[in-house]
Amino acid sequence: MPEEARSEFWKGLKPIADSMKPDAQPEVYLSQVATDDDRYYAPLSDTVGSRPLWINVKDNSWADILCAKQAGLVNRHYHPHEVFAYTISGKWGYLERPWTARAGDFVYEAPGEGHTLVAYESDEPMKAFFIVKGPLIWLDEDGNTTGYFDVHDYIELCRNHYEKVGIGADYVNSLFR
Repeated sequence: MPEEARSEFWKGLKPIADSMKPDAQPEVYLSQVATDDDRYYAPLSDTVGSRPLWINVKDNSWADILCAKQAGLVNRHYHPHEVFAYTISGKWGYLERPWTARAGDFVYEAPGEGHTLVAYESDEPMKAFFIVKGPLIWLDEDGNTTGYFDVHDYIELCRNHYEKVGIGADYVNSLFR
């Protein structure tokens, strides 16, 4: 139930009747997604966790919150598709780029970019919202492919973690659209 309008100019507008097409799925609504509850962050590396917010198997895409409570690292990888990021708190960047993202900063990564994600020590944990399209291709220090991580690996990672911490593997199913 949405909040009741008080003095807003649009008070009194009627919601659209039958606003969902018969085969449409409902939106994913999650409150306070950048939570400090560690159970929601599946370990993407030893120092960085990922909270899934939305998963699209058909397009091999997902949206998540990355979190590192101290210096963190997601090892070298390449994106064959675009990535979007918005920094919520803390500081992070790529060893290969000349910027450090801080709260309020936006990053668009064009397809074809390889990098090493690092989270810096900060007064606040690094939390960033990402939309990842396509797999991560793992690289060695010379830029050679060593493996990949796609939406299916992400789903498995999250299901295993959520089962282990008591949230339940089925929680991930609620994020599929």
